[in-house]
Amino acid sequence: MSSHQLILPQDGQPDEAALPRLLYVTHAQYSTEWNSTLHTHACAELFFILSGHGSFWVQKDRFPVAAGDLVVINASIPHTETSQHGSPMEYVVLGAEGLETLTDISGYALLHLPGEQAGIFGALEIMVREARAERPGCCGICQRLLEVILLQLQRRADFAVSAAPERSRSSRECALVRRYIDTHFKENLSLDQLARLAHINKYYLSHAFRKEFGTSPISYLHSRRIQESRFLLSETDHSLSQIARILGFSSLSYFSQSFRRLEGVSPMEYRKRCRQQGGRG
Repeated sequence: MSSHQLILPQDGQPDEAALPRLLYVTHAQYSTEWNSTLHTHACAELFFILSGHGSFWVQKDRFPVAAGDLVVINASIPHTETSQHGSPMEYVVLGAEGLETLTDISGYALLHLPGEQAGIFGALEIMVREARAERPGCCGICQRLLEVILLQLQRRADFAVSAAPERSRSSRECALVRRYIDTHFKENLSLDQLARLAHINKYYLSHAFRKEFGTSPISYLHSRRIQESRFLLSETDHSLSQIARILGFSSLSYFSQSFRRLEGVSPMEYRKRCRQQGGRG
């Protein structure tokens, strides 16, 4: 009879408060109804592709992805995904607070998971099953499985993560407002609405938001719309009037003025440049 015993050290154990916290588990399959537009999250996301093919757009980078790939995206990094026609992606997304990848200065990492890391996908399968059933203890199980997945990933030489800085109360309030803007930027938002959302005074919100992100909430709203318009101008055939309407601008002229002020060129000129660059590629 043979046996092996692993004895764990009793000191130097990780502080649970410093561990990344799992916020959500999403299991989905890409469909034509999904609106692939750049967006951000207040937490990091680990995007595991189970099947299919597609591509990712992270900030200004675009790259192909397929089954067995993992994309880790830091908080507040603009990104979106598209699926290849005829080979829709199936994926699991884990949202984790207190985590950031150090692998790429652009705020994301792309990993190709080999067959020997099948245990990671086994853990994901259990997480999805627990998330669907929502039985007692499911949150604790999913949290522990996140820790198992991260430990396995950190065995790789091409992957490194660290704890994200802890946010103060005002930082959390500002992050909540920014996350809301990122999700609802096409709507007619006001500073009063955003302040009510965060349960704080609008003048305090404006000051704290500017201190946290270097801009006011309304300026961020405008820049978020312009950021989205860049994607729509380069990746769709929507007319300028359609784009202005989709993004909540009161008029085409206001959209054009806002775009020129932030980008230095008109929307039409920007679209023309993107198509010329695409043609050369």
